[in-house]
Amino acid sequence: MTAPAVPQEGDLPGDRSPRQTDPGAPDALPTAVGSDREIPDVEILEVSKRFGTVTAVDRMTLRIARGEFYSFLGPSGCGKTTTLRMIAGFEQPTEGEILLEGRPIAGVPPYRRSVNTVFQHYALFPHMNVAQNVGYGLRQRKVSKVDEEHRVTEALELVRLGGYGRRRTWELSGGQQQRVALARALINHPTVLLLDEPLGALDRQLRHEMQLELKALQKRVGITFVYVTHDQEEALTMSDVIVVMRDGRIQQQGHPEGLYRRPANRFVAGFIGTSNFIASTVAAFDPASHTALVESASGVRLSGVVTDDAARPEPGSPVTVAIRPEQVRLDAPTDDGASGQEAGWTRIPGRVRQGTYLGDQTEYRVATEGVGDLIVRSQNDTGGAATRSFGPGEGVLVAWRDDANLVLVA
Repeated sequence: MTAPAVPQEGDLPGDRSPRQTDPGAPDALPTAVGSDREIPDVEILEVSKRFGTVTAVDRMTLRIARGEFYSFLGPSGCGKTTTLRMIAGFEQPTEGEILLEGRPIAGVPPYRRSVNTVFQHYALFPHMNVAQNVGYGLRQRKVSKVDEEHRVTEALELVRLGGYGRRRTWELSGGQQQRVALARALINHPTVLLLDEPLGALDRQLRHEMQLELKALQKRVGITFVYVTHDQEEALTMSDVIVVMRDGRIQQQGHPEGLYRRPANRFVAGFIGTSNFIASTVAAFDPASHTALVESASGVRLSGVVTDDAARPEPGSPVTVAIRPEQVRLDAPTDDGASGQEAGWTRIPGRVRQGTYLGDQTEYRVATEGVGDLIVRSQNDTGGAATRSFGPGEGVLVAWRDDANLVLVA
């Protein structure tokens, strides 16, 4: 069994006094600080990693700010775990450079880097109790027994396991074992805590609870968290910054709400959340408002914002319009069967293929002649009033506002 990496005194990068809560007690658990924020905790500069002919990471440049929660999000094989392993020191870049607290770490072995990693499989020592597991790194550093006991108690309280020190690891639930692994990783005050899909083995309800706990814990300790996941819900729930990856490259990075509302391309729009996609052609583009008038193959005209700020689509160029399902509504058709017109809205006739009850929502799949099949999500309760439901085969009007149209040029 591999022991967890243990940073040593004087390792690269060196200790930073702003992380200490008490100058007279340098080993106290860290708290959030506001100084030195101009120095990124991690800088990845033009880094590539190749395994034979396969490029896992392709010329990545990224700066990870101190005290933030970053998530690498993407499908299997996109390069997110390889990036994490290069920061940890388990892999070395083929090209480029990685800095930790402004210092190059090329050739520095994992145990001499001020980072710790929590894996999906927590690698707890079965022959040790909880307190012994958490204090393992302190014993490697020859910390006194009194200090070890104090800091282990403090670390267990931090992860809400006070009083569990004498328990055996096999007596704990999956969520409790994860907290032990977190306490063990945090007790040595790493500059960066790396988390490689640590919630993957938990059931859905517990995973959601741990997402909230991890975010709250990160804010309390103020340590930079770098998290790897393929689960969009995890990334949206916990992250200050999401880095969306595909084929070894960053597709987009930013605040979760910004990525959801303004995806840069079709991949991001499809990977973060669900979108309806309508293939279209640009009819006109207004650079002042950065909006485009587009037309679908069937002649439906739509107006929307171009999400890529650098894009200047030419008339006649192909684009894709993305519309989030929750921004679309279903109405009963008018008596005369006409779709009607309303300023700032698109309204087209359709027919329900399927309705799926999801508790708080119902998801409809609706066939339309103008823009193909659309997914619509309707809240089942709005302020205590039941909403109108539609059955398979029922005719409807599908409606959405112009500001729901996201024009993607890539």
